[in-house]
Amino acid sequence: MVESPHDLARHLARQTEAVCRHYLTAGHREGRYWLVGDVRNTPGRSTFVRLTGSENGNGAAGKWTDAATGAHGDLLDVIREALGLVDFKDVAEEARRFLSLPHPEPEKTRTPTGRMSSIAVGSPEASRRLFAMSQPIGGTLAEIYLRGRAITSLFGTAALRYHPRCYYKLDEHSPTEIWPALVASVTDLAGRQTGAHRTWLAPDGSGKAPVETPRRAMGNLLGHGVRFGVAGEVLAAGEGIETVLSPRMVLPHMPMLAALSAAHLAAILFPATLRRLYVLRDRDPAGDGARDSLIARAASAGIEAIAVSPVRDDFNEDLRWRGVDALRAALKDQLRPEDVSRFIEA
Repeated sequence: MVESPHDLARHLARQTEAVCRHYLTAGHREGRYWLVGDVRNTPGRSTFVRLTGSENGNGAAGKWTDAATGAHGDLLDVIREALGLVDFKDVAEEARRFLSLPHPEPEKTRTPTGRMSSIAVGSPEASRRLFAMSQPIGGTLAEIYLRGRAITSLFGTAALRYHPRCYYKLDEHSPTEIWPALVASVTDLAGRQTGAHRTWLAPDGSGKAPVETPRRAMGNLLGHGVRFGVAGEVLAAGEGIETVLSPRMVLPHMPMLAALSAAHLAAILFPATLRRLYVLRDRDPAGDGARDSLIARAASAGIEAIAVSPVRDDFNEDLRWRGVDALRAALKDQLRPEDVSRFIEA
């Protein structure tokens, strides 16, 4: 019996990581996604292939989205584009050939023992549990850390919490360490938590913990972000949490979103009410690419998009080295006049 395209895609999705490692060799695994430039196997980070998920729907394993172009599809499209095939019979033949090969089992998601054993590590539910177990940041090492980055106003930062003993494990072969952490809630447009971001901290809060990767995210991130305020007609979006919190020192009432990386910034979803988007760019090639992709997507959705640039590498550097008054002056020059009067604090 000849399998339908749906059946082939479903069988491929059960071995999504193996498909990516075979056809998208220019990419790499990052959390629950395979990141690559595009499905033609160009190096980069703008295309996300979901490695785990349900068998059907937008959250299914094997589904991919190119944040730079808005293109999306399944693993049959990956095979077609990566090999430059035209006829579907050739794509189907290649898919059947691949499925007949022996492949190693994909990485299993480990679960802890005890009462929490039914919750997969790194899942949205695990991120919700972590955030619920954390505490408000006032008076904690998280507040000390942010103040060390010159972020002293914590108005409207309920998306941030502190965990005094947050597990850290570099990889499956490394021992588990315990460090204090700043924990951020990642939410979708409806305000539902889909993930969490952790910044592990030094024991005195003076900086990040001395570990190899002191920042990590978990859960479902694509299209979502850490939100400060509820977006209406205006929203400012940037990459990192500190990058976004820095302009909030002088724009405390402007809704903002931290997408957590350049690639995720390019892929944020737009609220239906949004009319103007300020893109808080970082001065590096990844930041330039995210800015261009996001502005193009916004324009195609009928949203006015305005790039807002720091003087130094990012807005937190501007805040720390140039001061709040200089940051205020620089933002005034880049915002629409009506938003200056509406959002900037004198």
